[in-house]
Amino acid sequence: MDVLYPRLLVTRFAECFRFYDAVLPELLGAVRMKGDEGGPYANWDVDGQGVLVLFDRAALAATVGTAALPPAAPPAQDAAMLVSRVPDVAAALAFCLAHGGSEVVGPTDRPDWGPTLRTAHLRDPEGTLVELQSY
Repeated sequence: MDVLYPRLLVTRFAECFRFYDAVLPELLGAVRMKGDEGGPYANWDVDGQGVLVLFDRAALAATVGTAALPPAAPPAQDAAMLVSRVPDVAAALAFCLAHGGSEVVGPTDRPDWGPTLRTAHLRDPEGTLVELQSY
């Protein structure tokens, strides 16, 4: 049984699907268990545990009865971030960018966060913030 996993509600399902379907196996060893770029749902697991679900925002809104509400507000501070530990931050960032991510902050040493911590930040095709990190 999955304890807790993120479910991203996206409007650009096909683009996000292609991004995560390319990068999750490489970065996490995740396996797609269900879904395709046609949506409205796809999920990836690592060792039988859910690590990410994509769900089409309109499909979920219809399910929970919020289809008449306006779409998400204009850009604002991020409310969530996906974080992945990787062996090589620069290589992982380049891989993500090659599959549709957009760079926010390139590889940076963060000694104030941890003595050997290195991070990079990017956005997936929907704009979700992603941190790549190595120690």
